[in-house]
Amino acid sequence: MHTRRQFLKAASVAPWIVTTARVFGQEARGEKPLRIEDVKIIATSPRPGYSWVFIKVITNEPGLFGLGSANYRYLSWAVKAALEKHMIPFWKGKEVDRIEDLWQWNHQRSYWRNGPLTNVIQAALDTALWDIKGKRAGMPVYELLGGKARDAVPLYAHASGRNKEQCVESVQSWMDQGYRHIRVQMGGYGGGGFIPPGQGSRPKAGYSGRAFDEELYVRTIPELFLHIRDQLGWEVKLLHDVHEHLTPANALQLAKRLEPAKMFFVEDILAPEQIDYFKRLKTQTATPLAMGELFTHPHEWRPLIAQRLIDFIRCRVGMIGGITHARKIASLCEQFGVRTAWQEGGENDPINQLAAYHVDMAISSFGIQEDNHYPDVVHEMMPGAARIDEGYLYGSGKPGLGIDLDEKIALRHPLTTDHRVSDWTTVRGMDGSLVKP
Repeated sequence: MHTRRQFLKAASVAPWIVTTARVFGQEARGEKPLRIEDVKIIATSPRPGYSWVFIKVITNEPGLFGLGSANYRYLSWAVKAALEKHMIPFWKGKEVDRIEDLWQWNHQRSYWRNGPLTNVIQAALDTALWDIKGKRAGMPVYELLGGKARDAVPLYAHASGRNKEQCVESVQSWMDQGYRHIRVQMGGYGGGGFIPPGQGSRPKAGYSGRAFDEELYVRTIPELFLHIRDQLGWEVKLLHDVHEHLTPANALQLAKRLEPAKMFFVEDILAPEQIDYFKRLKTQTATPLAMGELFTHPHEWRPLIAQRLIDFIRCRVGMIGGITHARKIASLCEQFGVRTAWQEGGENDPINQLAAYHVDMAISSFGIQEDNHYPDVVHEMMPGAARIDEGYLYGSGKPGLGIDLDEKIALRHPLTTDHRVSDWTTVRGMDGSLVKP
């Protein structure tokens, strides 16, 4: 009796003990393990540009579920169909606790592996299972990954402007809000390298829109960052995204010309198809290099990390298979002195943002994370979404991912996808040819 009172007293201080004891008790009594009873798809577009496909993994324990994101803006309807027709029937009845086993099973089940569509679907289940495991333990997911390695997650902000002066003003405004890391683009991706529509030497009756010129870009961007340094000093840590627009020779020119600006990193200076050139870049420039926004396959990131050819890995957690694989990549980075900088901006969603956050909180190879601000309708729809305060990301501290999803609000914003959504990646040269990405 005395022992029982002691246990109940301890449980009142730490309620998760009750849950843990109940789970252990179920196993001791030989009860059936926790399984996936059903998976609900919640597809929603709470504002233009968001084409979000979420899953709600429902277990055979009443009230216990996990949330995951299969966010792939450019193929959202294909993701939804693949979930409905192929994956959910396979998942039903599987044991919830076997996260690693299910990750490998999903990875091999489609036979052809490491594609972006299969990766985001795999990430959705993986994240949802971690959410469930955290809820059962009564702990945030990062506690299950080893506990806090930092107090919060530093983010970098996105500054921009049409000219040098506007860029300086934008950087200063983010500094005033507490950010120490700020990425700067002049006129969007490739900005500083565009020749206005109709100007310059062009083929007759050919492409007349604004045209990207590599040499112009390589001259303009270093001048921009040196100007920012002259105006704002050295306290701010500066970043820039090339967005894969350059050929290898000009990539090296840019990296070397940026050395006096002491960049925190330059991102995606080459296209994924040209990653072998990093062997030349790394031996000839001191500018820190980040790579990987478009990566989906270990053969892309593994050699760059293992050969110390980059300083930051820039994968999106949802595009590499979720928390389980992100944790493995972070461990690989630790061995070779590379840091993480998960790509979680743009059209990405609060569930993926939190998946990256929980990994960040528990790893020693962390470098920085991209910020992402959501409108009020998203925070209303997804209570517990992470908050940003003076350049740091904070989770809710609740068990699991710490986020919920109001399905009624989601249904008021049905999934929509504009087929022109990928046009923003279309850049052309003076002769009308496409420029990567």
